[in-house]
Order: sequence, then structure tokens, then C-alpha cells
Amino acid sequence: MSTQFDLTQFESPYIYGYASIRALDDGVGMAFADPHWHMMIMHWRGKTRVAITGPLTRVNHQAHREGAEYLGVRFKLGMYMPHLPIAKIVDHGMVLPQASSKSFWLYGSAWEFPTHNNVDVFIERLVRQGILVREPMIASALNGELPDLSSRSLQRRFLNATGLPQRSLFQIERAQQAMALLQQGTSILDTVEQAGYFDQPHLTRAIKRFTGQTPAQIARLTSPG
Repeated sequence: MSTQFDLTQFESPYIYGYASIRALDDGVGMAFADPHWHMMIMHWRGKTRVAITGPLTRVNHQAHREGAEYLGVRFKLGMYMPHLPIAKIVDHGMVLPQASSKSFWLYGSAWEFPTHNNVDVFIERLVRQGILVREPMIASALNGELPDLSSRSLQRRFLNATGLPQRSLFQIERAQQAMALLQQGTSILDTVEQAGYFDQPHLTRAIKRFTGQTPAQIARLTSPG
């Protein structure tokens, strides 16, 4: 599938930014494992829909139609909507009910579809109204700061805020780090060391599981010439 892809990043405590995607033909896109959840605003043939897509623990394939346009918002780890249990949409998604041709239902209220020009304002409104909240413990744990909680309480709060066990989240993030190193031209053996894998087979199993490719394939795709 051929697409046009533009990424807009800006400083926000809640999201990383947003991606604008346009499908140039019919086809199937592939998404790698990702511990983050997204909000997708989809436009096709004059209709608009909003979907919440959960974290991905494996490679996901999604069919797209020519001319479809997407605005994808990627939320930071620890941000979640209490009324939409994120654990229920891991490796899946849900389309939110439409209120009108210009709005959708969220937490009992009709919201206008966000656009490129007001994504930041839309997110700020969600936070102010308590629809979107942050679990601060997640950031602390990711920074290596162990919270004063039992392992059971920590796991429960991880599942509630991210939909994933702490171990799974770290495994996916490490695979993403390894993939980035390979794409930057780091050798496979150096990637093993820098990403903290036991050996090359360990790296290969993880990369294959979470990206559907081997380290050698990723290195070949990104090497010059």
C-alpha cells in the first residue's frame, strides 16, 4: 500500500503529537507492536469516524481504501480514559458512536471531530473535564524510580493505565529501541549489547515477534545502496 505520511510533534505532557496519513491506493498496512494507544479520526467518502485503538503486542495488519485520510493521535504512557478500560482493546480497537455528521459521542457528550488545527485544544479539554487522566506512577517506573507499592499493586496500576503488564511493556519498548538502532546502522552485535539482550538469538526472537522481521532484514532495508 502507498501512503503519504506526515508527523507533527510538539511539546505536550499528554501526547507525542499526531500523524496525518493518506492512502494512495487500496491495500493492507502493517503496524509493529506498540505499547501506546491511539485515537484515530478517519475520513473517507465524505464520512468521518473516530476510533480508539489499543496497544499492540504483535504485528497488526489493517486494510485501507484509496483516498482514506487519517489523523492519528499517539498518547503518552500513563495517559488513559477511566471510562474506557484500555485492557479491553489491547490488539483491537473500537469505533466511537457518531452523534452527527460533525461530532461523536464520548463519555455521554457530543464532541466535534478534532482537526489538525485544534488537536492540542481538544486534548486539553479532555484533561480539564477528567475524561483523560494520567497515572504518574507509570512515568516513575519507566524512569527506574521504584514506587513504594507492592508488586501486585504496581501490576494492577500498570494494567489499568496501559492495558499491559509491566514486563510486556518493557519488552516491546526494548524491541523498538533495538529496531531504531538497527535502522541507524548499528551492527547486530552492538545492538544486542546496547539494547540489553542476552545474545543474538534472543534479539532475533524479540524483533521477529514484535516487528515481523529479523534484525538482518531491518538492517538490509535501511542500509545505503
